[in-house]
Amino acid sequence: MKKIIIALLAVMAAVGCANDTAKYAISGTGLEDGAQVLLVDQITGEAIDTAVVANGAFAFKGKAPKDAFLNITSDKSNWSFMLFNDGKPIQVNYADNTLQGSDLNNKLAECDAKTDAMMQEYNAFVSELMKLPEEEIDAKEKEYDAWIEKLRDCYLGVVEENQDNLIPVAFIRNVRSLAGPDKFNELLESDAVFAKHPYVLDLKRKIDESVARQKEAEEKKQAIIGQKFLDLEEADPDGNLHKLSEYVGQGKWVLVDFWASWCGPCKAEMPNVVNAYAKYHDKGFEVVGLSFDREKEPWVEAIKEWEMPWIHLSDLKYWKTVASDVYNVNSIPDNLLIDPEGTVVARCLRGDALEAKLAEIFK
Repeated sequence: MKKIIIALLAVMAAVGCANDTAKYAISGTGLEDGAQVLLVDQITGEAIDTAVVANGAFAFKGKAPKDAFLNITSDKSNWSFMLFNDGKPIQVNYADNTLQGSDLNNKLAECDAKTDAMMQEYNAFVSELMKLPEEEIDAKEKEYDAWIEKLRDCYLGVVEENQDNLIPVAFIRNVRSLAGPDKFNELLESDAVFAKHPYVLDLKRKIDESVARQKEAEEKKQAIIGQKFLDLEEADPDGNLHKLSEYVGQGKWVLVDFWASWCGPCKAEMPNVVNAYAKYHDKGFEVVGLSFDREKEPWVEAIKEWEMPWIHLSDLKYWKTVASDVYNVNSIPDNLLIDPEGTVVARCLRGDALEAKLAEIFK
C-alpha cells in the first residue's frame, strides 16, 4: 500500500509540475496608437492576450504555463519578439526591435537577432539570384549550397551552445529544415534541457504525423504500378469530352502527364517531356497531358508557349480535378508510364529517369 501511495503522489506531483503557471508582465513602446498587439502561444498559434497601443504604449498582464514559448506580434510591424514565460517582467521596443527581461530572454533576443541578420543576408542573396537568367542561376549552385551550410552551422551553433537552457526551443524547427531529420531526432533524444519542452514534443508529434501521412500518400500513389489504368473523362481545349481510354491501352506506350500552367517545377521539367516526345513519338510513344489548371486561357497559352504538341485534357478544377482523386496526385509534376496493353509500369519519371526508361523500351 505504501508503494502505491508513493507512486500516486509522484504522479500528482508530475501533473502539478506540468500545470505550473507563472505571471507575465509585458510592456512595450514604439508602435503607433491604435495598433493591435497579440501575445501568442507558439504551440497552438492562438493569442492568449491582446492589447491596443494607447499613448505610444501597451501592456499585457496575466498567467500562462511556466516556461511557455510565446510570441509578441503586431499588425503594424513585421517584427515579432520570442520569449519564455519565466515570471520575469519584460519590456519590448518596436522602434529598435529590442527586448529586455530575464537573462534567459535577453540571451534569446541576442540569438534571434543573430540568426535573423544571417537570414536577411541569405534572402538578399536569393533575391538577386532570382533576377539572373536560368543558366547563370545554375552556375551559382555551389554558392547557394555554401549559404545553406552557413545557415545550418549558425542555427546548429545556437542549439549546441545552449544545451543547458531553453533557447534551442526557438530554433529547433530551423535545425530540422537545414540539418535534416536525423540531426533533429538526435538532439531530441539527448538529455538537453530543451528536449522535453512541450513545444518541442508537440513539434515532433506534428512532424511524425506529417511524415506518416506522406508515407501513406506515397504508398497509395505507388499502388497503381502493375495495375490496369483507371479511366476518367475530361475536356480538350475545344470543350470536347474525351475518355482516357481513347488513348491508353490502344497499342502505344503512353505517358499520362499531370501538370499545370501555374506550376514552376512543371515548366522546368517540360523540356524533358518535349524532347522525349520528339525522339520517340514516331516509334509508338504518346503523351496525354492532364492539367490541374482552373482557367482555360493560361492553360491554352502554356500549351502553345511550352510547345507541347500532344493530347491535352482538363476539367479546370484545380486540385479538385478528377485526375487528382483517381490517381492520388498530391503534388505536380507527376506522371504515369503505361504500356500498350494499359498496365501502369512506372510513376513520376522525370529528367534522366524518363529518358533512360524510354531508351530501354525503344532500344
